Amino acid sequence: MSRLAEIVAAADPALAPYAVSEPGPERFADVEGTRGFVLEAVYEGYRLHYGAPRAVAGMDADMRLLAGDALYALGLARLADSGDLEAVAILADLISSSAQAQAEGRADDAEALWESSSDRLRPPVRALRNHVGNQ
Repeated sequence: MSRLAEIVAAADPALAPYAVSEPGPERFADVEGTRGFVLEAVYEGYRLHYGAPRAVAGMDADMRLLAGDALYALGLARLADSGDLEAVAILADLISSSAQAQAEGRADDAEALWESSSDRLRPPVRALRNHVGNQ
């Protein structure tokens, strides 16, 4: 089962009818464990609000907003349960800052925020490898 399918399965059962059989590629496949699951969940929530979701389809705008909120909550709750309060703070700031950037018409800035925040949540060696590989 892909991580995106796992996220839909872990979310509210109301999302199940909208699950796609083959979700798109994971953005944070290189981030393992709880942080990887959470990054994908919160990013899918973000995409439900502002872009094209990968794991679900066929929702109207109101349902997409509610589903996005549910995935934000799923991710933050999973981190809080694990005791990873540093990551909770990083993601809470990311959700707020990316929403502000989108509201101000700065979609490119929102994507840059995702990159910098996800780098902060990667293990140090992988973050360095990712940074060097993108230059």
